[in-house]
Amino acid sequence: MTTPQTEGVSTRATARFVRVTPMKARRVVDLIRYKPASEALAMLQFAPQAASEPVGKVLASAMANAEHNLKVEQDSLVISAAFVDGGPTLKRFRPRARGRAFPINKRTSHITIEVSSIAVEEVSRRGRRNSEAKKSATSTGSSKGRTR
Repeated sequence: MTTPQTEGVSTRATARFVRVTPMKARRVVDLIRYKPASEALAMLQFAPQAASEPVGKVLASAMANAEHNLKVEQDSLVISAAFVDGGPTLKRFRPRARGRAFPINKRTSHITIEVSSIAVEEVSRRGRRNSEAKKSATSTGSSKGRTR
């Protein structure tokens, strides 16, 4: 997927040492990458994954940073970069039978989201173009010999 063309101004927000595994957080971040920020925030509010709460907080912080520091409207923000890095692992041990101990790794992650400002017309045009493409794809689907 290609990144959207931006005006060159962007802000970022980072949450470090979040007690969620990087693999689970990446699953949520992959849902919102390159989407309009307001749409992504709405998606995260209704996502069933537990990692969507800290990711949503980081996205809201990045949007607030852009609004305060760059004086841009939240409707013109697009997520230009979103990634999750692994943080330090808390190592614990679980007692097992016959005096043994099994290791338990409690992983942490660093969540970073960068938002960029694009023109509002581009956002609405991009959304309209995607919806038109979906409509044409469903209407021109192959029937494979079936009649309607």
